[in-house]
Amino acid sequence: MSWRKRREAAERSLLSGQRAADELAAALRAGARLPSVQAPGLPLDPGEVVHAYVFCDTARFYGTDVVYPQGRVGYFEDHPTFGRRWVDNRQAEARRCREAEIDAQERWRDHATARVVLTSHGFRLCPVPPGVEWLPFDHVLLTGAAPDPDRGQVMLSYSTCAPLLLTGAAVPWLVVALDRLLVSSGRGSLAPRHNG
Repeated sequence: MSWRKRREAAERSLLSGQRAADELAAALRAGARLPSVQAPGLPLDPGEVVHAYVFCDTARFYGTDVVYPQGRVGYFEDHPTFGRRWVDNRQAEARRCREAEIDAQERWRDHATARVVLTSHGFRLCPVPPGVEWLPFDHVLLTGAAPDPDRGQVMLSYSTCAPLLLTGAAVPWLVVALDRLLVSSGRGSLAPRHNG
């Protein structure tokens, strides 16, 4: 598939996701409730309700410890007076250290496709392929959400862990549903506030 066809398919998918989000928002304004669905393999807490079971691309934003490269960088030189000897390449060594420091800086890491479940208590993620435990991201720990509808993604900030990025066609729908859950629980809204 050419890059143009992939891009067009991605745009169609994003438009479809935005249309589903608009339909959900209209239904909620008309008094409908969030749907309840099943999430096979996900253990639920008492009273926890599943509202969505989708696949999204995910990433986490954090830095790591600097791991400097081991070994010396240089070359063997055949010197007419001193014979064959090792010569350190200080510029290459400095470049390797700078690259290690840059790689350790905060950035989006752990890119993966995951099963994403939105429940009344939080998001639950399980990377694909299955076999890893479900990772909980509870709504009570949510400190911020930055939806980017043009890119079909939302960045979620939590008080106890690195930010989470969700990307995909289902994200606009998830943002509308999350907003409803937060408003219903008295925690506010994701919608931007307008002064005036």
